[in-house]
Amino acid sequence: MDRVNKPAPEQGIKKKILVTGGAGYIGSHVVKALGERGHDVLVFDNLSTGRRDLVLHGTLVVGDLQDLELLDNTLKKFRPDAVMHFAASISVFESVQDPMKYYRNNTVNTINLIDIVVQNGVQNLVFSSTAAVYGVPAQNRPVDERATLLPINPYGWTKLMAERVLQDLSDASRAFHYVSLRYFNVAGADSGGRIGQRYPVSTHIITRCLKAAKGELAVLPIYGTDYPTSDGTCIRDYIHVDDLADAHIAALDHLLGGGTSEVFNCGYGHGTSVRDVVKAAKKVTGVDFRVTEEGRRPGDPPFLVADPSKLIRALSWKPRYDDLRYIVETAWNWEKSL
Repeated sequence: MDRVNKPAPEQGIKKKILVTGGAGYIGSHVVKALGERGHDVLVFDNLSTGRRDLVLHGTLVVGDLQDLELLDNTLKKFRPDAVMHFAASISVFESVQDPMKYYRNNTVNTINLIDIVVQNGVQNLVFSSTAAVYGVPAQNRPVDERATLLPINPYGWTKLMAERVLQDLSDASRAFHYVSLRYFNVAGADSGGRIGQRYPVSTHIITRCLKAAKGELAVLPIYGTDYPTSDGTCIRDYIHVDDLADAHIAALDHLLGGGTSEVFNCGYGHGTSVRDVVKAAKKVTGVDFRVTEEGRRPGDPPFLVADPSKLIRALSWKPRYDDLRYIVETAWNWEKSL
């Protein structure tokens, strides 16, 4: 195990939280938020895309969810009050090219985890899901949790299958409860510049814009300019990663307080086109990087924007960073430090 320094608890009741994938982009920001609230955190990560230096609090166990013996021993030793599950493959485009990788990692490994969690008497799980479970919404308007679930790519299907397992288990057991958080487009970085996105190959449009501004990409391709949207490019709901971390803390508090199983959308409720993201990145960086227009990628819906009203109402979640410029600025400050 690698011990990571953490400050004394700030306030509240200290709980033991196991975080799978906690050395990754979103997981590390949630670990930061957990540590700042004084929780005892154990991160379980195979470091395939995560990094040790992104874990700011708690203990890091390097392990894979396929290693059932290590996973079981870890839970028996740590005895968590709740599990937060982030470990997953996340590229829509890659899932179309290599679907079996996604079904193994996102569905089978999630079932492995849930099985061992239940065997060890853990009753609360927060699940990292995705707006990809909605596929292509029938209309270009914000999507709420009652919308039809019909993914158009393997990534979305793998997450939806995992959600169904959680739902069926929760329905069958009075003791086990979960919250599934369906992310829309997560972006930005820690305002203090300590952690941010460090994928070996990033597919996120904001990060790719910034890498083009740094000269690490010779050109930024835009995939699809003939969609039925305001400017022909895809429209997405970009949520700052720290606001998303706050949503996870709210979900955790809900479960630890005896709350029932729930599903929540995580976004701001309004969309931004790819062209507008590029304009914002050029303005923040001051670099007029080269952009090319390419054909559509398979698996990309034209419009995907959250209706977050249920999250706001049920968990009293209040977004703090609903500003595209701020999102890009924090990501740029992080990117320049690499």
